[in-house]
Amino acid sequence: MASVTVLDRRLPRKPPWLRVRAPTSRAFHETRRLMRGKRLHTVCEEAACPNIGECWQQRHATFMILGDTCTRACAFCNVKTGRPKPVDPLEPVRLAEAVVEMGLAHVVITSVDRDDLEDGGAMQFVRCIEELRRRAPETTVEILTPDFLRKEGAAERVIDARPDVFNHNLETVPRLYRTVRPGARYFHSLRLLQRVKERDPGIFTKSGIMVGLGEERREIHQVMDDLRSADVDFLTIGQYLQPTARHHRVERFVPPEEFEAHARTARAKGFLMVSASPLTRSSYHAGEDFARLRAAREARLATAAGDGEGTGPR
Repeated sequence: MASVTVLDRRLPRKPPWLRVRAPTSRAFHETRRLMRGKRLHTVCEEAACPNIGECWQQRHATFMILGDTCTRACAFCNVKTGRPKPVDPLEPVRLAEAVVEMGLAHVVITSVDRDDLEDGGAMQFVRCIEELRRRAPETTVEILTPDFLRKEGAAERVIDARPDVFNHNLETVPRLYRTVRPGARYFHSLRLLQRVKERDPGIFTKSGIMVGLGEERREIHQVMDDLRSADVDFLTIGQYLQPTARHHRVERFVPPEEFEAHARTARAKGFLMVSASPLTRSSYHAGEDFARLRAAREARLATAAGDGEGTGPR
């Protein structure tokens, strides 16, 4: 009788540096009630972020607009795939109300991919930014957008709304795009980030990658070089965590010391800010990081001005 191979569908056991406590605080439950009451989605829940307990305890959340259903099926992502519902015209208002109620000094807004929409959802980002400027003018706004692939003029509309930070994640190295991010194109995403700086140099740009998917160190360094060529200010690097047995497997749990080495390399390549650790995510500590990012730009400009004075005519 022929033997039958049984696939092991268990998720790999996380090392100690990746284990976090289950959220139990009162502030966590209050944040969840607020999101339910405002009928808002967060990437914290939909993408099963490991930092949700810490962030929600501090009443920080990353809002996910345009529904909870994505038109793509990336191999790393836990957001459900299918046919999305129509765009909710009141979503920007409810989002701004939640930001005011939470007293957020810095807000991060992301979305699912909406390839079904003519503009890829760009105008919903614009409406959210405009509503926040009206209701919470002191709050700084960071957006984490999809790639707006084949959506002519969509990115420009969002750039012209002037968010404080424009984030778009490359996610992984070019070689792995076909299996990890099959609906996207590496150089299109890179060019999107470059266009932000070309159109409005005052906007901070940000991108992130995951490690542990099978990439090599030299490939990570090449991504860093590509991002610096696009004048990206801020790089995040975090450990990929497999959401379910159906998703791309974790090839390797990268130890903390390797993240520290990546951070040193990235800083040497000229990024204004680098966040690299096993639990780093795009919006993790985003408010504190924005303050450091702004301070780093001011320090660099001051240094450049001082160097210019030193080399001028005497």
